[in-house]
Amino acid sequence: MEKRTLGRTGRDVGVVGLGAWQLGADWGEVGEDAALGVLRAAVDGGVTFIDTADVYGDGRSERLVGQVLKEYDGLTVASKMGRRVEQKPENYTLDNFRAWNDRSRENLDVETIDLVQLHCPPTSVYSTDAVFDALDELVAEKRIAAYGVSVETCAEALTAIARPNVASVQIILNAFRLKPLDEVLPAAAEAGVGIIARVPLASGLLSGKYDENTTFGADDHRTYNRQGEAFDVGETFSGVEFTTGLEAVQRLRPEVPAGATMAQFALRWIIDQPGVSVVIPGARNPDQVAGNIGAASLAPLSADQLATVQATYDDLIRTQVHGRW
Repeated sequence: MEKRTLGRTGRDVGVVGLGAWQLGADWGEVGEDAALGVLRAAVDGGVTFIDTADVYGDGRSERLVGQVLKEYDGLTVASKMGRRVEQKPENYTLDNFRAWNDRSRENLDVETIDLVQLHCPPTSVYSTDAVFDALDELVAEKRIAAYGVSVETCAEALTAIARPNVASVQIILNAFRLKPLDEVLPAAAEAGVGIIARVPLASGLLSGKYDENTTFGADDHRTYNRQGEAFDVGETFSGVEFTTGLEAVQRLRPEVPAGATMAQFALRWIIDQPGVSVVIPGARNPDQVAGNIGAASLAPLSADQLATVQATYDDLIRTQVHGRW
């Protein structure tokens, strides 16, 4: 698999990673054996970057990743912190960071976490010098090797990129979320900051497997967060209205290369964007893992294919999302 440098971490990672949210919670039940099977299939297939968070299953995802981390060499693991408390800027303190970090290091069973990201904190946090001084202290204490941020908006991303020691920015980037292409990716590339592309399949919409009759379980955020009831609505279907997303997928489907899937086309589009370090699709079984990894082997998309993505976004999606995030 092609490898790229993950920003200021200096680490080279495979361009297709694995997002481990689904292995914790909020996507329906995934048993422990199934979750470990997904992780092992990913690494066996060439994945070297795994993204998790302390809040995914209240630590379950981290613990599962930690088990697999003992079995393989050469992996880079990123976690996140901050979403287990009330989202007030005053909660983002060095003492809390140390406590959260202690818990994550215990879950992962490591002395030093490769990359820790603030997990979509309140917007003012990105402009608070003391927060980043505290993160620098965690690096100095060798609790973490590097730090980054996971953001909701492009404005937050640009504020973080201007920070001298932010190694990476994780942001929603997919064929339904083109705004980061305007300023965020160029600014990150100029600064040497890595871009981790999350929600790459728009919560499965861009897999091409859903239709107007598709339903999701009560414990799946695609049911209970459609209007942002639990967290930012942009994390569910990228903030795109479900039926609009279905229409957009039908418009994109003729552009999918022969022998490839809609999901692979969508992932390849992200890989082709200048400045992207790694894309982190989730998976519930080894077959999904293999499909995601296969996107790295597709030829780069043509100018016509890229133009169709842009036109579909402009015609159907832009008014719903561009001004919000």
